[in-house]
Amino acid sequence: MVRTSQTAAVLAQMFRVLGDQTRLAILMLLSEEELNVSTLCRQLKVAQPSVSHHLGILRLGGMVNARRDGKEVFYSLRSISGDRNGRAVNTLLDGAKTVRVGPFMLALAED
Repeated sequence: MVRTSQTAAVLAQMFRVLGDQTRLAILMLLSEEELNVSTLCRQLKVAQPSVSHHLGILRLGGMVNARRDGKEVFYSLRSISGDRNGRAVNTLLDGAKTVRVGPFMLALAED
């Protein structure tokens, strides 16, 4: 029962972090290249405070890294391939239609 509770807590946290369209779009862009906030704002057509808020959640969730270069901060996708849930997220970002996350099989809906 303890292992089930721990797994449930980890999965719930991951789903909370991934449960927003803007955060998913940020992850998809960062899976291609390192970007700063200004570039993310332009590409997403979202205001800077909102993008910064979502980046903060992604950083706390352990999904992105931040690197300062002068006054700018550049963000990149954290290497989460060693983590089982991280591998699942990377698999989805790479375009897979289904992935196993913990005890669940997730499938992306068809358009």
